[in-house]
Amino acid sequence: MDIAVVKSSGETTGRKVSLDTEVFGIEPNDHAIYLDVKSILANQRQGTHKSKQRNEISGSSKKIKKQKGTGGARAGNIKNPQFKGGGRIFGPQPRDYSFKLNKKVKDLARKSALTYKAKENSISVLEDFNFAAPKTKQYLAMLSSLSLATKKTLFVLPEANKNIVLSGRNVQNTKIITASQINTFDLMNADQLVLLESSINSINTILK
Repeated sequence: MDIAVVKSSGETTGRKVSLDTEVFGIEPNDHAIYLDVKSILANQRQGTHKSKQRNEISGSSKKIKKQKGTGGARAGNIKNPQFKGGGRIFGPQPRDYSFKLNKKVKDLARKSALTYKAKENSISVLEDFNFAAPKTKQYLAMLSSLSLATKKTLFVLPEANKNIVLSGRNVQNTKIITASQINTFDLMNADQLVLLESSINSINTILK
């Protein structure tokens, strides 16, 4: 699949790049995408939720009424879960939600996500560029010139670039990552994938 390379100003360069079919043109696997996204979201969970059980509640342990003869159910102390202010039954406890996913499944999921983007014509390739200094205004102007101001974009750089990252850090609906940070969740969450020309080789090296 060939995609035209454009400048950050929106002008065409007259060149095209070919996307490797082993990365951008496979048979997509929806279940692999589901598992990888589930894994990423699960790994982000803190798992620090906690409620107090009856042995952790402050209160008297005195029996509040006699065992028999009241006509009502038996009751122990005030920390009984049936009473207001009592302990919680089967409440949440701290736990780790993360789970292991095989590397081959992760790679398959990322390739599938990239393939979907290619099929939907949601990939743009920019000629390598840099900002002389961090300028959010300049970053917004670039989005406008590429007709991406209203879309949720994912910019992929070949390597960390402080000026570009700082320029787009506070811009809504845009995320900037390096090729080594590319993941299924970010790919599926974006409307448009914007690749710097030299980042394509990095992605091919990582996923092939």
